[in-house]
Amino acid sequence: MLYTERAELILQQLQLQATVKVTELAELLRVSVDTVRRDLKSMEQNGLVRCIRGGACLPDSLSLFSNFAGREIVNIDAKREAAKKALKYIRPDMVVALNSGTTNTILAQEMVSKGERFTVVTNNFEAIRLLMDSPSIEVIAIGGKMDSVERSTYGTQCEREFARYFPDLAFLSINAVDRENGFTDFRMSEIGVLQLLAEQSKKAIAVMDSSKIGKCSRVKLFPLTQVDRLVTDENATEKMREAYRKRGLIIE
Repeated sequence: MLYTERAELILQQLQLQATVKVTELAELLRVSVDTVRRDLKSMEQNGLVRCIRGGACLPDSLSLFSNFAGREIVNIDAKREAAKKALKYIRPDMVVALNSGTTNTILAQEMVSKGERFTVVTNNFEAIRLLMDSPSIEVIAIGGKMDSVERSTYGTQCEREFARYFPDLAFLSINAVDRENGFTDFRMSEIGVLQLLAEQSKKAIAVMDSSKIGKCSRVKLFPLTQVDRLVTDENATEKMREAYRKRGLIIE
């Protein structure tokens, strides 16, 4: 499990209870106590938690945040940079699909400022909330079982409704990618949605911050060549971009 995955799960636990213990987190995350301590120290340095004896709690600045909002803060600048790059692929009157995930939620914020007329089809209810502020964007909400943590829908009904659409463009918020295994993710409920959108969209673009490149998560989604390109932040080196280009994936 990647640091960003562990950080998100730790923030989830802190929304369910006032404090978390190092030993309980180690068992939940299936890592060593030392790894948890390092994660909590790093999260504290980034203002995400406050370390206390034997565990951690939310700092005062985040105590009123929702679970999802807290997760958005992890690598937020890099995610926003990637989201802004992705905007240029949207054209007037397009049908654009979004899956769940904090990067796509930030992308939805940026879409509102674009001011062009297009349609968004999504199961991401945090994105829907943001997009409803734009009079020029038509929003189609995908139903299904509700995931209160991801603020999205999932399951058979969700995938059946998505399958009715053939979007001009799909922005895919994915957890990890590496040259050997392709795109992978740890959100079991999101696997089917991601695979369907990658297959049915005229153009599929992965939108990820660079910390997720070169990493492998729990479940294989699809090979590198299943998407048209990957849009990320400027921390992706030219050497990294060239290595993936040789495997058929353009990183922008």
